[in-house]
Amino acid sequence: MKISIITATWNSEASIADTQRSLAQQDYPRDQIEWVVVDGASTDRTVEKIKTGDFQPDKLVSEKDNGIYDALNKGVRLATGDVVGFLHADDFLASATVLNRISCAFKNSGAEALYGDLQYVAPQNGGSFRVVRHWESGVYYRKNLSKGWMPPHPSLYLKREIYEQAKLESGEYFETQYSCAADYDFMMRILGKSGVEPAYLRMVLVKMRVGGVSNRSLRHIITKSREDWDVIRRNNIGGLRTLVGKNLGKLGQFFC
Repeated sequence: MKISIITATWNSEASIADTQRSLAQQDYPRDQIEWVVVDGASTDRTVEKIKTGDFQPDKLVSEKDNGIYDALNKGVRLATGDVVGFLHADDFLASATVLNRISCAFKNSGAEALYGDLQYVAPQNGGSFRVVRHWESGVYYRKNLSKGWMPPHPSLYLKREIYEQAKLESGEYFETQYSCAADYDFMMRILGKSGVEPAYLRMVLVKMRVGGVSNRSLRHIITKSREDWDVIRRNNIGGLRTLVGKNLGKLGQFFC
């Protein structure tokens, strides 16, 4: 099973080495991993570091884009794997067995989609990371979508054909009118409207550095909440309770 991993980068020289290293350490066959890197014309040494790193991309594009979701759309168009997932430039795979376990879970479950758990981490002296939040996704039940439940998008892996089924009228996969909620909209479409039934792999798949776009400041939190509300209404799944549940449901992640 060929797995395409899409990484969007922009001025990511401080973190991209960990992303590459986590791919290089995978115990999954190298010829079954396709790494697609879409760089937004970085002005630092990101591209240089990628080209001299531990794991070389199969496809590398560096050009100006219209934000993260435009980059992800490009990446999906370039991907040719049986399964497609994302590994952002601030993230890294949690262990050397992640891709192997994902492949086995797809084969054993027969599912078209699969997700796992995620940890937010903060770097410490000596190159280690401290866990700040632990997002234990739990088993999927469609009724929980209206309660604000959603798997962490970086832990979501889909069969390639699901992306084709979920295309927007524009021909894109992610709605670029959103600055931080297009992944939520995409998941609402495939899980809610398309009725995709994902399998749950009960393990941490991805570790994400704290300070992402969606939670780095009050302004971004407000913007995300507004966009989430638009997504909820647009997909006609739930209401105000959904938005409240989506935000309050994250509080427990700080105490796991």
